[in-house]
Amino acid sequence: MKKIFSLILAATLFLGCAVMTNADETDTEAEIKTFSDVMNYLSSVETDSPGIKLDLTAASAVLMEASTGKILYAANGDARHAPASVTKVMTLLIIMEELDKGTFTTEDTVTTSEHAASMGGTQIYLEVGEQMCVNDMIKAIAVPSANDATVAMAEFVAGSEEGFVQMMNEHASALGMNNTHFTNCTGLFDDDNHYTTAKDMAIMTRALLLHERIFEYTTIWMDTLRGGQFGLANTNKMLKTYNGMNGMKTGYTQLAKHCFSGTAKRDGMQLIATVMGAPSAKDKFKDTAKMLDFGFANFSVYSSKAEEYQPIPVLKGTSSNVGIRESEGLDLLVAKGQGRNIEKHITVESELTAPIDAGTEVGTVTYTLNGETIKTCPIITTEKVPAAGFGTYFARLFSFITG
Repeated sequence: MKKIFSLILAATLFLGCAVMTNADETDTEAEIKTFSDVMNYLSSVETDSPGIKLDLTAASAVLMEASTGKILYAANGDARHAPASVTKVMTLLIIMEELDKGTFTTEDTVTTSEHAASMGGTQIYLEVGEQMCVNDMIKAIAVPSANDATVAMAEFVAGSEEGFVQMMNEHASALGMNNTHFTNCTGLFDDDNHYTTAKDMAIMTRALLLHERIFEYTTIWMDTLRGGQFGLANTNKMLKTYNGMNGMKTGYTQLAKHCFSGTAKRDGMQLIATVMGAPSAKDKFKDTAKMLDFGFANFSVYSSKAEEYQPIPVLKGTSSNVGIRESEGLDLLVAKGQGRNIEKHITVESELTAPIDAGTEVGTVTYTLNGETIKTCPIITTEKVPAAGFGTYFARLFSFITG
């Protein structure tokens, strides 16, 4: 019976996706052509007065660029709403962090408790005492949004759902999610004290994206569990209809209405679009597509990793030279197509005199766009070089004499 039900569910979701089309064609081009335009536009978003209106149906929404954390669009982004199953973004974040720490592996076994098995809503019908590996539990959370698997993993990680919820709230506080509070790990229950915002949803989704392993699960369209006996179908229908879509989590309850944290990547730029309180599933996907279209049409990201350079000669030191590198890389939001015009200018000291501390600034990297300086970063030493003493000079003399 379970197998029949799961296959019917999978077929229904597949057909639902097959008839879904992309969001209506909208004019997403804004007057964002230069770096100054980008800076001015971002400032307008911060003051809740962006120069463009996307006519969304959702109660609140936010568009964020992931590498910089810059908000590209916001509509009531700080308004509190029930998040429904988008709650599971935080659940998955904690699971991914614990995996990366080596607390457990994807092959470890999770045993289903009576509490986990009692969960309603979307589920994979875990039975009390049933065992399943961590990998399959994560798959059940990320793909069909199974509540029983979510609670089972919460208990596996923290010993109890209550302990796991405490971890969720601690993580929210650490991430600066100032308008978020969780009372459960699923989002299944309509509780006035379980809330977040479109902005905070984007923040926690951004944190989850740092764990690239998550895409192994959020990009699954259809799969099975229990040796092929139970079918899974992804609730994120945009995986099949939107170019670059790679996550993340849908949600619905009567209180929350339709919610979505959608992520997509094109040309090296990863965007996060969060929607809360949309009137229908179709509307939440259309709103998401409108925001993503706007982002991809008007912005791009220039990325430069922190580089190391030729060591600098050192006078009167225990070493004759010292390594140098850029203090940080750069992820810079620019107008679409402008990244190719960015130039990088390097200035460093020709030589240094010991003693030198690690991290000493010895030069600068200046980024310019069409002749305008847009960012300056320091170049620093990679190690400490003490001043040479008698022993150092004697060793050098001995080495010179003995050849």
